[in-house]
Amino acid sequence: MSKILVIGGGPAGLRAAEVASATGAEVILCDQKRSVGRKFLVAGKGGLNLTHSEQIDSFQTRYQGPDQPQNLWPKLLRRFDNDALRTWAAQLEVDTFVQRSGRVYPTALKAAPLLRRWLARLRTQGVSLRMQHRMKALRVGSVDFETPNGSVTIHADAIILALGGGSWPATGSDGAWVQTLQATQVDITSLHPANCGWEVNWPEELRTFVDGKPLKNISASVGPQKVSGEIMLTQYGMEGGPIYQLGPALRTSTQPIVSLDLKPTFTVEQLVKKMGSVKKNFLRESKYRWKLCGSMRALLAAYHGPFDSAQSLAQATKSCDIPFTKPRPLEEAISSAGGIAWPELDEDLMLPKLPGVFAAGEMIDWEAPTGGYLLQGCFASGTFAAEAALAYCASHQTTHLLDQKPE
Repeated sequence: MSKILVIGGGPAGLRAAEVASATGAEVILCDQKRSVGRKFLVAGKGGLNLTHSEQIDSFQTRYQGPDQPQNLWPKLLRRFDNDALRTWAAQLEVDTFVQRSGRVYPTALKAAPLLRRWLARLRTQGVSLRMQHRMKALRVGSVDFETPNGSVTIHADAIILALGGGSWPATGSDGAWVQTLQATQVDITSLHPANCGWEVNWPEELRTFVDGKPLKNISASVGPQKVSGEIMLTQYGMEGGPIYQLGPALRTSTQPIVSLDLKPTFTVEQLVKKMGSVKKNFLRESKYRWKLCGSMRALLAAYHGPFDSAQSLAQATKSCDIPFTKPRPLEEAISSAGGIAWPELDEDLMLPKLPGVFAAGEMIDWEAPTGGYLLQGCFASGTFAAEAALAYCASHQTTHLLDQKPE
């Protein structure tokens, strides 16, 4: 019987343990916290967006990362796609539904019932859960842990690392594994905040006025990339789906600037025509003629005013440029970019420098927008890594048997 050690009790690690144990392998899952699934439960506070109903051809394009193999995500998603994830949830007696946006949620809009049923399945399949085990050293075939009862070493035929990124450290996703892997000469790309808000050096008169105000039905762009949706203004800057999706482009900009189209369904010419015979007070009139909300008018006045014509106001409304200063801190981010560099992994998500050690989930250098893509990526990579680890164990056991001399 193969012995597989999984380190990390998030979705990628739990899924890897489930897949490996379903074949009869002996599986031990270790996590540094007192319980597993803590970040999963935090995600559940927003309803638990499990995946997205988008067609797989476009779904697989949502994943980004430097040096990422071109065929990687089609391969991973073939092993466990969005339909498979919904079927899996149904088998745990958790019904799901598709929101109008295409996002998929449990009908109960909670993570706890699903996690309880998932853990019950793992225990039924014989998975040994060992909590408060913090990885201290990693070698081929064994891992040293620090526990409340002292140091322990666990040996295994294959090891699956699923330790998460660096966001939400209180849940255990603290990036502490980076030093451990660097000690084995594995190249790690620095962890950065992803799917996070960005800070704006607001004029003082705007700081309290805009806090908590939404910009609805707008589009935002950085260079050629444009995203539609809703942005929330805060005292520190902006957050929301469009800002999250534009994060990679903003991080690579020497002077990060987001351009807001506050009336994306109208052209400049149409807006000017709707202003009619107005000859002055254009910004005030835009409240009635263009339905611009107070926060939109405040942004336009602060960054592009005053306006001496309907034309100048229309142009600013279609391209309201707001300079950003920096992203919010990593510990506040929904997810992180960076992690194990792709050249360090082979096509089976194994680390060639550490044969028999595989990686899955957010600790690899990929990122995806919110909307279900993050969780789907963790489930898919956890599934793939477990299957690859099982194949590795089988092949090495066969080799070992062939090498044995007959008595």
